[in-house]
Amino acid sequence: MNYSETLKWIFNRLPTYQNIGLKSYKPGLKRIKKFCSYLGNPQNFFKSIHIGGTNGKGSTIHMLSSILKEEKYKIGLFTSPHLIDFRERITCNGFLIEKNFIIDFIKNHKNFIEKEQISFFEMNTALAFQYFKEKKVYISIIEVGMGGRLDSTNIIIPELSIITNVSEDHTEILGKNKLRIAIEKAGIIKKNISVIIGTRMLKNLKNIFLKVAFKNNSPIYFSKIEKKYFNYKIPFKTYYQFLNKVLVLEIIKILKKRKNIKISNQSIKNGLKNVIKNTNTHIHFKGRWHILQKKPKIICDIAHNEEGFLMIKNELKKETYESLHLILGFVKEKKIEKLLKKLPIEAYYYFTQPNIERKFFIEDLKKIIKKIFKNYKKINFFHSVKNAFLSAKNKSKKKDLILISGSTFIVSDFLVTYNTNINKKGN
Repeated sequence: MNYSETLKWIFNRLPTYQNIGLKSYKPGLKRIKKFCSYLGNPQNFFKSIHIGGTNGKGSTIHMLSSILKEEKYKIGLFTSPHLIDFRERITCNGFLIEKNFIIDFIKNHKNFIEKEQISFFEMNTALAFQYFKEKKVYISIIEVGMGGRLDSTNIIIPELSIITNVSEDHTEILGKNKLRIAIEKAGIIKKNISVIIGTRMLKNLKNIFLKVAFKNNSPIYFSKIEKKYFNYKIPFKTYYQFLNKVLVLEIIKILKKRKNIKISNQSIKNGLKNVIKNTNTHIHFKGRWHILQKKPKIICDIAHNEEGFLMIKNELKKETYESLHLILGFVKEKKIEKLLKKLPIEAYYYFTQPNIERKFFIEDLKKIIKKIFKNYKKINFFHSVKNAFLSAKNKSKKKDLILISGSTFIVSDFLVTYNTNINKKGN
C-alpha cells in the first residue's frame, strides 16, 4: 500500500470516535497493553509527560515543547485530533511523522491490529510510542485522548502528570457532571508521580484530585498566577492562553526542581516568545483564536463546550467591529442551547454542519434555533462550511468580524476551504 491507500485503510478499518462517536469507543487498557507488549513495550524507552484536561491541552503542550526545544532536547508530541493532516498527531521536534513510517507500521502490524480489534486511537497511540522509541526522543509529551482513567495513553509511567482543567465535555462517556468527569481525569495520577493541576479549579474538584494524589502518595501542585510570570511574553493576547502559560511555567518549575531537568531562564523566555516559530507550520496553534486576516477580521477557534464558549464571549468583548458574523456548527451530543447563550444575540448567524458522520444535522439544528432566536432575519443555514463562509464573506464589510467555531471539524473544514480556495484568489 502507498500512503493514501494506508490512510484510507486506517480510517475505513478503524473508524474514529471524532467521526462516528460512541460506536467506535472501546474503553479499557487491555488491548493497548497487549499491542504494546507485542511491540516490545516501546513506551518504556523514553521519558514522558502526560497531559489531560478538558481545554488547553494542545496550547500547553506546544508552549512546553517549544521551551524544551530551545534547550536542545529532542521532543516527541502526541496530540489529537488533527485539523488537516493525519500526521499532525505525531511529531518530533516540530516535524510531522514520516509517511513511510506509517506505511511500514501498518504493513508490519496490520494482521495483529485486525485480529485483536485494535481501535483507531489505540493504533495511533502504539504508533506514536514506536516512533518515539525509534527516534530516540529525550522526552515525549503525551496528550490524553479522552478522560484519563481508561484512555489508551494511560499505560505510560510519566515524569509528571498534568490536568489543565475540568469542564463538561464528552458527558455521554465521562459522566454528566464535573465531579464525575474529574474522577475520570484523576485516573492519570500515578503512584509516587507528581501531578500539577491548572488554574481556576473549583474547590470540590480540587478535593477529588487531592484524595487521589494522597492515595497514590503523589506530590500535588495547584498552579497559581505569580507576579513574575508576567515577565514571560507569549505571542497571544487571549486570557486563556495566559492561563496556559502560567501552567507551563509551573510545569517547568517542577521539572527543574523534582526531575533535575536542565532548563535555563533564557530557554523559557525564548521558548514562549518563539512558540509559533518553533512549531511546524502545519500545526502551530491553528484554531486557537487564530486570526487569518484583518479586513474583514477573520478568526477561527475550536471551542466546542461551555468553557470554550465562555472564553469566546470574553474575547469578543475585547474586539472592535461594526458587525459580527458567526459561522457555527456542532457535533452530536452537544447542548446547543447552553453554548449559544454565551454569544451575542445581535450577531449575524450562519449555521452549518461538519463533513463527518457525527455531525449535528442542519435540519435538526434548525428546530433548536427557531426556539432560541426571535430575530430570525439574521440567521442563515448551510449544508457546508464553505458555503456558510462565502456567504458571510460576501455580506461582511472591512470593519466587520467573522468568527468560525463550534467544533474542531468545523474549523478543519473551514481551513481546507480557506487555504485551497481563498488564498489562491489573493484575499
